[in-house]
This record gives sequence, structure tokens and C-alpha cells, in this order.
Amino acid sequence: MDTLDARRSTVRSRIEKLRRAMQRRGIAAVVVPSSDPHLSEYLPDRWQGREWLSGFTGSVGTLVVLQDFAGVWADSRYWTQAEAQLAGTGIALMKIGGAGSAAHLDWLAENVARDAVVAVDGAVLGLAGARALQAALNERGVTLRTDLDLLDDVWDDRASLPAQPVFEHMAPFAATSRVQKLATVRQQMQAHGATHHWISTLDDIAWLTNLRGADVSYNPVFIAHLLLDATHATLFVADGKIDAPLASRLQADGIALAPYNRAIATLQTLPTGARLLIDPRRTTLGLREAVGAGVTIIEAINPSTLAKSRKSEAEIQHIRAAMEQDGAALAEFFSWFEAALGHETITEITVGQKVVASRERRPGYVCPSFHPIAGFNANGALPHYRATEESHATICTPGRVGNGLLLIDSGGQYQNGTTDITRVVPVGETTAAQHRDYTLVLKGMIALSVAKFPRGTRSPMLDTLARAPIWAAGVDFGHGTGHGVGYFLNVHEGPHGITPHLPPEPATAMEPGMVTSNEPGIYRTERWGVRIENLVVNRLAKFEPPSEFGEFLEFETLTLSPIDTRVIDRTLLREDEVKWLNAYHAEVRRRVAPHLSGAAAEWLQLRTTAI
Repeated sequence: MDTLDARRSTVRSRIEKLRRAMQRRGIAAVVVPSSDPHLSEYLPDRWQGREWLSGFTGSVGTLVVLQDFAGVWADSRYWTQAEAQLAGTGIALMKIGGAGSAAHLDWLAENVARDAVVAVDGAVLGLAGARALQAALNERGVTLRTDLDLLDDVWDDRASLPAQPVFEHMAPFAATSRVQKLATVRQQMQAHGATHHWISTLDDIAWLTNLRGADVSYNPVFIAHLLLDATHATLFVADGKIDAPLASRLQADGIALAPYNRAIATLQTLPTGARLLIDPRRTTLGLREAVGAGVTIIEAINPSTLAKSRKSEAEIQHIRAAMEQDGAALAEFFSWFEAALGHETITEITVGQKVVASRERRPGYVCPSFHPIAGFNANGALPHYRATEESHATICTPGRVGNGLLLIDSGGQYQNGTTDITRVVPVGETTAAQHRDYTLVLKGMIALSVAKFPRGTRSPMLDTLARAPIWAAGVDFGHGTGHGVGYFLNVHEGPHGITPHLPPEPATAMEPGMVTSNEPGIYRTERWGVRIENLVVNRLAKFEPPSEFGEFLEFETLTLSPIDTRVIDRTLLREDEVKWLNAYHAEVRRRVAPHLSGAAAEWLQLRTTAI
């Protein structure tokens, strides 16, 4: 039996084991979301249940298992990947339109018998999602059971909680003290009329406490809950993760430590009459149900989520410095890559390793901000492609170079910022059709880069600016144009995002200091993919004379790395677009060149030549 057949057999065996556990407990259907008690996007091993059961490794997806059916609901970013990974496992791919789709709820309501029982672990089910699921099932007389974690019945070697130590994000990079941040959040608590505030989202906790960790791959966060009242804070974290000196500093700033497993009990014993602020999109059903009947619940977005998204001027200055180092690392990588083409064996895996190695040599670097994506030709058409030892493309060998487009999406976590960048480069011969797609994507990226818009514009509304040049050619792409980005925190950060998959609600209003990706794309299935990505930050736009229509915002481009001009169809670019590109390359050269020497410096000079 080969590796692939063995993997499929393992998945089938695990699903059958789950079905036996369902029979013993009288469960007709089980829902396994991609989440943990903190509703994280990227999960510690303990809560990778959907991946463990199904073999599908995408970061987003929902598994539903019945006795006679099993399916994974996934959006278009993952369809090709999911089809390959689910093939032969007996698990169907259920295609949905976007990451926020609730199509599995309607499917369950239609396919589970009346009076049956559906189970989902309430400890990892978001409160808002639980309400939607309950409403869908109630209409059909189906019972929802949320007090079971069936993974414990079937996952014999399930991982325990991660034990990596917590460390402090120090000045000057931590530009605002935790005392100041706590005071800001307490002001918002008071505005909501809350006496207490519960936070479970890991990046909110890390931001608010100026602490970082390594419990989740690529995200410098740690597993914890946080409870605030008017004068005190309690951080629920596993014993041994915070050393005595750091604990003393936290205590001096009004933060006491408590065992992680005491969080539920503490919620259960809040005093009668307390008014607890929780965020229903960032709190699980299990935590909500632990709150005593004598406590009033106030539902609103976490104040820290909004505050965290608006980087201070000091933080933005640090990010600019991190971008210079990141740009220098990429210059060194691309200099090596172009020189090595046809002289060394280079695979997609080699590319990922070399990109990481280039960043590791840069000051302030901590780790990648996500697993590098290197997709050659057809693999580049998979937005969340991941090369593996079992399945990857070879780009060149000594004396032989492939032909086509190589897409590289990578990023780094630095003490002074988080980076995320995508570039596409030509390998060997490229076609006119590839040049056309590349240029259309570039036009979309430039269109968003130069936009001006009223302050407070809902971020999803900006998505069409980047799509318009692509739509004009009768082409589209399935993911959002941009996501929020943290400050030495998660590479995907809310509440804003330039995407049609977010509702245009007040929490998504664009404000100064928000950092967002700008990454339109075109993907030709089984042929090639193009995505060009920079990070941008909102800043106040200036007009002469000043606008009588209030404040406007514009984007400052933060990312500093050449956009390959060899694949551009010059006939498709307007003169203002050429002017933007040449000015961008001049800025890249001015700021990155001082960090380079030798071949990398020569490469930068060549690739930033005006067109």
C-alpha cells in the first residue's frame, strides 16, 4: 500500500470510529468546525480535529458526519486542494461561495430526520454560529447537543495543551504600555455600562498585555483567557508558561495569574448584578453558557479588537523599518534564484526554504508569518497551495529550466512588524496570455493603491476598486482583495477587510492606522495563477484647498520589493499606472539599497529600472 492509499485508509478508519461513537451516544450527525475555544483561525494541534478526521489540511472548512454521509464544506480557495485530499476517503467536497457561508446549516436542516440529535462541541463553537445552527435545526424539530466533545472518544493520541513559554514584547517595539491599553479598554467598558469584560481571542490578549508566545504556528500568541473589571485583570494561562520575574511585572501592572483550567469556574462565580461585556463573534457557546443567571450580558465587539487594528504612529514607523529589512531579504532571495536558474535543482520546496533562510538573517526576525506558498504554473492557481515532499513541482534542474509563472507568497514575523507579500516571476518562456493576466492583476492592485475615500468607509466597499480592471476583461477571483494585518501578531486580523465576504457594518469602518493587504489575483485552473500583494496602511489624505466634505483616507504602501516588469503587457497600462509603478520602484530602491551589497544590490538596481 502506497502512502496515499494508507492515508485514505486511515481517514476512512477514523470516520468509522467516529460513527460508532455516534451510535453509542444516539447522535445522528456531528459537526466538526475548524476552531478552538478561542475561535482562532490557526489552531494548536489539540484542536485540529477536522484535519485529523478528514485529511483536509486547509485552514478553513467544516466537517459534517452522518451514518451514511460525510462532507467538508469549503470555499473556492480550497476546492482543488480539497478534491485531491478527500478523494478516496468517502468524504464529499461541498463547495460554498465564501468563507462566511452557512450552507452546511441549511444542509443539516434538510437532511437530518425530525427528532434526531446533532452534536457539536460547544467549547469550540462560536456564540453567533451556535445561534444560527440552533435556529436552523429548531425549524425542523432537531435537537442540538453541545455538551459533548466526541473527538475525545476517538482520538487516542490527542495532543495536550501547548507548553511553550510566554515572553514580553518590549519597548521600543511595544510602543504603548499595557497599563495604557488596559485603561483604554476600561473606558470602553464604562461606555457600554459593563463592570466586567471577558476576552478569549488570543491576539487581543497578546496585544492588550504586551505578551507574546509560540503556541500557534506562525502566530506569536499563547493560549489564555482574560477577565477585566474596573481595577483588576486576571490572565488565565497554564502553569509554568510565565516565569516569576514576568509574573511580578504583570502583577505590578494590575494583572494577576490564574490556571487556564479555572476560566470556566471563574465565569460561573461572577457576582450577581455584574454586567459582563462579551463579543458574540469572539466568544464560544460554552463560555457563554458558563455565565450565571444573575449576570447581565452586554454584547459588543471587543474594544481591544478595534484598538488593535489602528496602529499608532510609532508602530507604523517600526513597520516601515521592518519592511526595509523584509525587502532586503527578498532581494537576496531573488538574486540567488535568478542566478541559480538552470544551474541548480530548484523545487517549490527549495523556494520556501530559501525565502525563510533569507529572512532569518535579518535583524528583529522571529519566524514566518505563515507557511510559504510557492506555486509553479498549475500549482499557482491554488490560492492556498502548499508544496509537500509527496507532491510538489520542480522548477529547474542543471541544464533544464521549466517555462511559466512562479507565484511566491510569504511573510515574516519581526519584533517590529508582520509582513505578507506575493510576487510572481517568469521562469523560462512565458506567453502573451500570462502577460495579460499579470498586467490585469497589476492594474487592479494599482487602482486600490491610489484610492482616496471618506474616513469611515466600510472596508468591504473598497473591494470593487481592485476588481474593476479585472472584471472589465470578463475575469474574477474567488477570495477577498485584502485582510487586516497585525503588529507582530496574526497575519490575518479583523475587524476590517477589503472583501465581499464581510458585512459592511460599523466595525469594518476604515480608520487611520489600519494595515491591510492589497492582493487581487487571477487563477487559471490547471494552468497558472497570478497574485500581486503589498501591504498598505490608512492615512489621512490631504487636499488643497481642504475638502469641504470631511476627512478622507488614502493608502501608503508599506511593502518594499520590486514588482517584476518582465511579465507586463505594456500596451495595457495607462501612463498614470506606469508613473505609479516607476515611483514605487524608485522608493523601493531608495529605502532597500542601503541594506544590501554585492549581487543582491545589483539585482535590486536592475529590477527597479523604470519602464
